[in-house]
Amino acid sequence: MSSDANFDLDAYFARIGYDGAHAPTLETLRAIQLLHPQAIAFENLNPLLALPVKLDVESLQQKLVRSQRGGYCFEHNGLLFQALRALGFRVSGLAGRVVWNNPPDTIPPRSHMILRVELAEGTYIADVGFGMSPTTCLRLVPDIVQETPHESFRLLKNDGAYTLQCNLKGHWMSFYMFDLQEQAPVDYQVANHYVSTWPASHFVTSLIAARATADGRHGLRNNRLSIHRMNGESDQRVLTSAAEISAVLKELFGVVVPDEPAFAAKLARLDWPDFSAS
Repeated sequence: MSSDANFDLDAYFARIGYDGAHAPTLETLRAIQLLHPQAIAFENLNPLLALPVKLDVESLQQKLVRSQRGGYCFEHNGLLFQALRALGFRVSGLAGRVVWNNPPDTIPPRSHMILRVELAEGTYIADVGFGMSPTTCLRLVPDIVQETPHESFRLLKNDGAYTLQCNLKGHWMSFYMFDLQEQAPVDYQVANHYVSTWPASHFVTSLIAARATADGRHGLRNNRLSIHRMNGESDQRVLTSAAEISAVLKELFGVVVPDEPAFAAKLARLDWPDFSAS
């Protein structure tokens, strides 16, 4: 993949609140990866509402930078790829198989986008497009615990494949598997079409939103809101109407629903506990 001359780096930096150096260094990468998931939420409103998910640079900037919207992995990491290339980083795209919340005996498709970044300090993995993305880049070194501003992560390696794990309340949970085969734009286009249109895709059948905060993380799955704090405390709440969900998306996730009537009509067709379409 190559960088796009029309990418507006200044607008991206304004969106995530970055005002630091423009040098392609580890310090710059760490700062960007911390700020991005706090400013731009992970969300799947377009697939849920049967709206197209466009991966061209102009569409990514319009949706994630200029509008109050977020997106999922292909959008987030596609945007980050353009920013890093514009800064002069040596970056390439990889693909992962998401094993989080999947039965252990299944082989999921390559449906997740990850970035590989070559630095003077070594090879790093950057990812701002997973619901619980690491809030710093990770060294591509297996079997070491890597601390981030939020959780601890580690990479396991087996037969040339890596597995990203996160320590959640004392338990190592696997998020996704990946290898180092570089992906072409068409690979992401095919995977993006699959996850955004396949009738059984959880991006089509469920509402998902996530956002890192300075004090923890916010998560929304269907009508259940979770707020996790760095001190280990958590709050959960059931949202009972489309209007309440829309308000939470805007206030806690910084996301404006693109079509309120269509959103309410879609939620009315879904079977959620304690939820009223009115």
